[in-house]
Amino acid sequence: MRRLMLLRHAKSHWPTGVADRDRPLATRGREAAPVMGRYLAEELLLPDRVLISPAARTVETWEMVAPMLPEKPATQYEPRIYEAKVERLLDVVQDIEGNVRTLLLIGHNPGFEELAHLLTGHGDRYAAARMSQKYPTCGLAVLDFAVEDWRDVAERGGRLERFVTPASLGEGPD
Repeated sequence: MRRLMLLRHAKSHWPTGVADRDRPLATRGREAAPVMGRYLAEELLLPDRVLISPAARTVETWEMVAPMLPEKPATQYEPRIYEAKVERLLDVVQDIEGNVRTLLLIGHNPGFEELAHLLTGHGDRYAAARMSQKYPTCGLAVLDFAVEDWRDVAERGGRLERFVTPASLGEGPD
C-alpha cells in the first residue's frame, strides 16, 4: 500500500509589490499550519518523504508543521509542484522511489484539488463531499492506493481516507 497526503499551503498574505512566489503566510496561516502538524502527529499520519513547492508560503507552512511531528522525515523542495497542472503533479507522484510508503506533498490549488479528485476512486463519502465543496488553504487530503509502486498510482485508483481542514478540527474558518 502507498499513502499520498496532499496539504495545501496555509493562508497567505498578498502584499503589494511582492511576487507570487515570495508571498508569505498571513496571520491566519501561521495559526493554522501548526494545527495541521499536530493533527498529523496525533493521527500518526507520518510521512516518509515530504516534497515542498519552493514558494515562500509552502516553505513557511512546512516550517510550522514539521516541529509538531515526532521525527523529521526526508524533505526536498520540488520546483515541479509550483504552479503545476494536475498532469505534472501526477508525474511527481509517480517518480517517487519504491522505499517511500507515505508521501506528503505541500503545494497549491488548483492543482492539488484537481489531483485529489482525479485520483479518488472511492472512499469516505463525507470526506469526498467536503472536498468537492471547497479545498481551502491548509486542507489535507489523505489517499490510499493498493499498489506496490508509485508508478502504478493512477486515475480513480485511490481511496479517499479523509479530508481535513483547520475548520473541521474546530480551529478557525476555511
